[in-house]
Amino acid sequence: MREGPPPQMGQSLLFLTDDQIRKGIEAMFFAYRGFTADPDRILAEKGYGRAHHRAIHFINRNPGTTVNNLLSVLGVTKQSLNRVLRTLIEDGLVASTVGKRDKRERHLNLTAAGAELERELSDAQRDRMRAAYRAAGPAAVAGFRQVLEAMMDGDTRYHYEAMRDKTE
Repeated sequence: MREGPPPQMGQSLLFLTDDQIRKGIEAMFFAYRGFTADPDRILAEKGYGRAHHRAIHFINRNPGTTVNNLLSVLGVTKQSLNRVLRTLIEDGLVASTVGKRDKRERHLNLTAAGAELERELSDAQRDRMRAAYRAAGPAAVAGFRQVLEAMMDGDTRYHYEAMRDKTE
């Protein structure tokens, strides 16, 4: 059985106009605004921002990750990440431990309070994604993932696939 869109539909997608591309870009901007709205409200109540959310998310996805690995995953400067981590550690959301093999490494884990905040943030985003996926249908969900994956550059794809491989 053949998978994917009918040939004429797939071929027409190869010839999108600039206006169609622009509409897609605008849809991404507005979708991202909606996707981050609930977590932004939760974070603002606690005095945090999106950088804190990203750190919490990826520490949760990779317990014991090193600071250097988190730097690579997030693609931020060491100074920027250190500011975020300092706050999260001081507030009791992240625990930092010295590496057993390499004392220069710091390993990061969420505390119980950090895990609770991560769950609250992720639940809000999962609810929004679940509703959108249900409304769009299975074929659209698969197509959406393909589009997102096709837009990733090499480093981003490497980290994405490493995260994806952990859950499959």
